[in-house]
Amino acid sequence: MSEKPMSLSVRVEELLAADGPLPIVAAGDPVLRAVAQPYDGQLSDALLGRLVTRMRETMLAAPGVGLAAPQVGVPLSIAVVEDAARGPREALEARGRVPLPFRVLVNPAYEPEGEERAAFFEGCLSVPGWQAVVARHARVRLRGLDEQGAAIDEVVTGWPARIVQHETDHLRGTLYLDVAELRSLSSNAAVAERWSQPGPETAAAALGFPLV
Repeated sequence: MSEKPMSLSVRVEELLAADGPLPIVAAGDPVLRAVAQPYDGQLSDALLGRLVTRMRETMLAAPGVGLAAPQVGVPLSIAVVEDAARGPREALEARGRVPLPFRVLVNPAYEPEGEERAAFFEGCLSVPGWQAVVARHARVRLRGLDEQGAAIDEVVTGWPARIVQHETDHLRGTLYLDVAELRSLSSNAAVAERWSQPGPETAAAALGFPLV
């Protein structure tokens, strides 16, 4: 007789048993390629709160500005986002990067608001050491719930819109490399040395990839 599959609650309890940041799943693990289960109360409120807290700690320790539950091996449609928006003023302005307070996104979905797109380098905690240019919607309408079950329905712009799209894509089984200009793929060291300009125009000309 086969063993009964482990419940999500038990799996999450085991994940949270160890102290410190949670292990981040790297590209190649099937959990990153599956559509996450819609969250409908699979965890108790207390356990959900503990998971969210540890996800935030893991995101900040990495460091990153977003983390989806599948990235820590939990196949639920939950993500956390937060961005202090630190860096050179010129780059922040070019990217529309403004502070994004910590928030939890449950069962998020987005749709574009308008036709404008913006292309910039971005990376992923599940693909460490690399960055690539991704053209994303400059404005999106975000819908979903927060961790308390309250509805989210708002328009997000600039870099926060990029973060929302990146993390929501994770919950659909999509990695940023799936939608990136692969000719732009660069190591973190190469980006720091060669492509640290506010925008990717210099990289596009040198590496031969199109911009929006």
